[in-house]
Order: sequence, then C-alpha cells, then structure tokens
Amino acid sequence: MTEIESGPAARGRLRTLGSLIDFHAARRPDKVAIHFDGKTLTYRQWQMRSNRIANALLATGSPRQARIAYLGKNDSRYFEALIGCGKAGMVLAPISWRLALPEILFLLDDFDTECLIIDRDFLHYLDQIRAARPSFRKVVVIDGEAPDTEPFDAWRDRHADSDPALDLSGDEVVAQLHTSGTTGRPKGAMLTHGNLLWSARHAESGELTAWGEEDLSLVPLPLFHSGGTCWAMYAIYVGGGIYITREAGPDHVLAALASAPITKAGLVPALIQMVLNDPKFDRSNIGSLQTIGYGGSPITVDLLRRGIQELGCGFIQMFGMTETSTMGTTLLPEDHDFNRPHLLTSCGKPLHDMSIRIVDGDGRELPNGQTGEILLRCGSVMKGYYGKPEATAEVLVDGWYHSGDAGYLDEEGYLYVRDRIKDMIISGGENIYPAEVETALASHPAVLEVGVIGVPSVKWGEDVKAFVVLRKGHHAGAEELIAFTKTRIASFKAPKSIEFIDALPRNASGKILKREMRAPYWDRAADARQVAGT
Repeated sequence: MTEIESGPAARGRLRTLGSLIDFHAARRPDKVAIHFDGKTLTYRQWQMRSNRIANALLATGSPRQARIAYLGKNDSRYFEALIGCGKAGMVLAPISWRLALPEILFLLDDFDTECLIIDRDFLHYLDQIRAARPSFRKVVVIDGEAPDTEPFDAWRDRHADSDPALDLSGDEVVAQLHTSGTTGRPKGAMLTHGNLLWSARHAESGELTAWGEEDLSLVPLPLFHSGGTCWAMYAIYVGGGIYITREAGPDHVLAALASAPITKAGLVPALIQMVLNDPKFDRSNIGSLQTIGYGGSPITVDLLRRGIQELGCGFIQMFGMTETSTMGTTLLPEDHDFNRPHLLTSCGKPLHDMSIRIVDGDGRELPNGQTGEILLRCGSVMKGYYGKPEATAEVLVDGWYHSGDAGYLDEEGYLYVRDRIKDMIISGGENIYPAEVETALASHPAVLEVGVIGVPSVKWGEDVKAFVVLRKGHHAGAEELIAFTKTRIASFKAPKSIEFIDALPRNASGKILKREMRAPYWDRAADARQVAGT
C-alpha cells in the first residue's frame, strides 16, 4: 500500500462522511474507532452498522435530505446514525436534551423531522411529542421500549449491511445543528459533508496540534453541539479513536482519563474548572494527556495558568461557531505564554485557509487595531439556515459569514473578540440569547418590562442577569421569577440573579442601552484580568 493510497492525499479526495468511514474500514478494519460505556466499535463494525441504518432509513420511505431527529445523550449510536443518514442522503438533526419540552417540540416541527431516534431518558416526553407531531414515519428507542416504537439495535440489525451506494454530493447537508437567534427562536444550521470534512482536515495541518491514528480523543461535550460533533471528527479523520462520555460532568471526564490512554480532550472552560476542583482529581491518572482543546466561552488568565500547571499538557483555544463548523482561529500551546499575557486574551490567529475581515457598520474593511464586526470565509461555513432564507441572507453575504461578534486584529494577526453585536450570552459553553429569556420573564403577570445581559462568572464564563421593572401594585421575588422562567425555557437559560429597578436605561429612540447595563460588570472584570496578567 503506497502513501498516496492511504495518506493525506487520498483522504483529501473524499467527499462524504460515509466515504471517510469506508476509507478507514478498508485500511484499518479492526482498529477501534469508538469507545463508549465499556464497549468498543471498530471501523469495520461502524461501516456495517451505518450501512444497516442507511437501508433502514430508506425503507421508511423518507425522501432525500429528510431530517432525522436525534433526542438523546451522548452515545456511540449517534455516530452510527450520523454516518447512516449520510449514506442514505438524509440529515441527522440532534436536538438538545437540555431544552424545555416546548422548545423541543418547536424544533421537531420547525425542522420538518420525518423520523425520531430517542433514548430511554426522554421517553417521558414521547406522548407529548407524538401529540404535537403525529406524522413521524418511524420512532426508534435507544436502550428502551415504548408502544409503537422499535428498539434501535433491533431496527438497525434487521436490515442489510450492504452499502446503498447512492450517488452523493459533498454539497448535500448531512447534519443540522440548532443555534439560536436574536429573536429568541432557534435556527437549524445546515452543515454539509464538505463542511465537516473541511473542518476535520485541519487535524493534518498542524494548526490544531499534531493528530495521528495513535490518538484517542475524549468527547464529553454534548453531541448536539458543534463542539462535540466537530471535535470528534478530528481523530476520526486521521484514523484515530474517540472516547465518548454520556455526559460532560467532571465525574465522567475523570473516570475516562483514569481508564483509558486519552491523548486529547475537548472541553469548555467551566468543565476544566470543575475537573480541577473535583476532590478526585489526580494528575497521576492522566499521564497520556497531551492536549486540551477549549473554547465556547471566556476563560480567565488564572484558570489558564492553573490548568496548564496542574494538568501538565498543552492548551489550544479554538474560536468558531456552529455556522462555521467551529472553525475560525486557534491559539496554539506555544502562544499560551505568560510572558506575553496580552496573547492570552486573544483567540489566536486565523487558520491558513480561513479568511477574516473586520468591517464597520457600512461593510468597509477596518485597519488593524480597530474594532468592528468579524466576518469569516472558508470551506466549513454552513449552507444556510433551514427554511429561513431571509435569516440566511442576513449572515451570508458574497461568501462571507457575518458572525455578529465584534473584535479586531492586531499587527501580528491575532484576533481579539471584544463584544457581541447580537448580545449573545455564552454560559458554560451554551449559547443563550437575551430575547428568549426576556420573552419568558415578560410573560409573568407581575413583570412590566425586562432587560437581560451576561455578566462575568468565574465558574461559567458568563451568568444570565435580569433587570426587572414590576407592574404597579404587583409583587414578585427573584426566586419566584427564576422558577417561573424555568417552566418556559431550559433551566440553564434562566437568570442566575435578578435586580429590580424602576426603569430600564433607554436612548432617545427607546432602545434599551444594554452596553450601559453591562459596563459596570465587564469593566471590573477587565481590570481584574489586567491585574492577573501582570
């Protein structure tokens, strides 16, 4: 076997995720690709199971590019379904199990889902899901049973393991990951085979540090997040293995690190801190760990310093978003230099094949050092938002993705993110949009008006804080309003604190001055970071 047949050049010609698994199944059939729940899956087994799922989906009569919903925690069968959908010319649409039921029902309907894969932990939702969307062609259950459903494994295994051999294009959508918008309604970011392969190929560029088939990568982040799915694909692309944990808690992470020779791990800052603070943390159990990739929320200099010292491995920051398959910039281990503390507040440099522009409100490109909106262009930028051409047209202009983030590039090419034009809050790696929280709070009969911002949090990066104006003659406490909000939206989106005020600050046109509301909190945080970096 020559290098051209098995190395980077051969992988570079692949056009679909299914062809990637076929590639490895032919060259390393017995190599373990996935570790999960004490079981393993080789590349050959993954190939065969994905073929079975593809044939099972085609047997439902679902049309080309049909959306197949996945409501479940992390599981190896998620990846079986992802490749199976790809081979059937369909789209896997994972739904966040952390959402409140009304939010889940909205996404299942808005995405026009044809079939549902649901795991045992969420069967209590099934009757309400069926009532809201009775048109599912098929419902299969992972590790559970329910009337008028079929167990996932039995459904998969009663179909042929031959490849359906469809004529597939790299431009076809294979995964639809939901992201929120400033209106508070989630949107489905359509990621193609080409998008995910373009992202994964950076495992060979050195810009994500060196990856090889000997790597075993820890995947604890939820797979409905791009940070979970895309991180997993780096090791898979080069023929390595992934170690999936069902959830992203410190217990799961520490148990995985102690039980397997994990070389790389994808985490968010809040999880890094939880691991370090856990009484079971023991550096002697993580001798194989070489690199931690992190992103998704702000990180303090103190936490970085502690993580590097106590974990004893390299750190790489990745700045990107669901719409770019997490690609954007990287801050490499050598850039985590405490003798140059200003770099630790940057997001690193753009990838070699990523174009970044900083523009003003009129779209004019700004010089280095001036803050404007961050625009990105690369091969991993999504195809668009499902069923939302107007929202797509707002963010995809002439091939450039308009991120809604404000920042600047310095003279060395490092990117610094300074604000969020769209006011998004990132708490523990979760995207939270103030409009969604405000809508939930405003439905309480005692609330006249409300403004929501993100404030610094040592634990989560940011916390949701609400400023509430009560109606005359009405009374409500902070705990009551927070509990009320949790009945409308996911608990992690609810405010951590509420401040009651007489009126929200507004400009002459009546717009709420959120920058003014945020300033006291973030100015203090900036002062603290400056002191920590000196």
